[in-house]
Amino acid sequence: MLHERWEDLRQAPQLGWHGMANWVKAALALAGICAVIILLNGATDVLADALHRLLTAVPRVQVGADTSSGVLAVIDQPIRSYIAAHSTSLAISGSTVYTVWQLAGLFGLIGGFSGNTGARFTWTAWGAASIAMVWSAAPADGRTIATGLAALAWTASSVLALHGLSLRPAFFTHIHNAAPQIDLHLPQQSARPASPDDAPDNVHPLQKR
Repeated sequence: MLHERWEDLRQAPQLGWHGMANWVKAALALAGICAVIILLNGATDVLADALHRLLTAVPRVQVGADTSSGVLAVIDQPIRSYIAAHSTSLAISGSTVYTVWQLAGLFGLIGGFSGNTGARFTWTAWGAASIAMVWSAAPADGRTIATGLAALAWTASSVLALHGLSLRPAFFTHIHNAAPQIDLHLPQQSARPASPDDAPDNVHPLQKR
C-alpha cells in the first residue's frame, strides 16, 4: 500500500492535475486552502493596522482650531467644530470621525463619477449632512453666507460626482404595425342551365321494350 502511494506521488508531476490520483489532488487542495487562510489572516492584521494609522494620522479636531484659510475655512471650520462638539461621547476620537467623513466624500465623488449608483447616493447624503453641519456650527452673523457657500461648493462638485445622470423621464414609444389586409376578389361564375351532356355517365335513361 505504501509502495502504491509512493508511485502515485512519483508519477504526479508527469501525469498532471487531471491524471494524478484523487488523494493527491485532495491533499494539494487542502494545503492550498490552509495557505490562503494563513495569508488572509496576516493580511487582515496588516490592513487593520494600516487603516488605524490612516484614521489617526490627521491632526486632532478641536473646536475653533484654525487649520484652513480662505473660502475653505468658511466651510471646513464649522464642520470641524461640529464634529469636535458632538464626538466627545463616542468610542473614537474626533479626528477619526473627521477622517471618515473625508473618505466618505472622496468615495462618493470618485464612485459617482464612475457611474456607481450607491456612490451617488453616498455623495448626496454626504453633501446634505455637510451643509447641515455648516448651518449648525457656523457663527450666527455669517451662518447664511457660510451655508450658501457650502451649498454652492457641493453643487459645483456634483457636476463630477453626478456626471452622466439625467433627470429627464424616459419615454418608450411602441410602434405597432398592423398586418396588411389582402382582399381576394374571386371571379364569379355565371350559372348556366344544365345541358344533357352534363349528365354523369353512370346515369342511363330507361328504355321501353
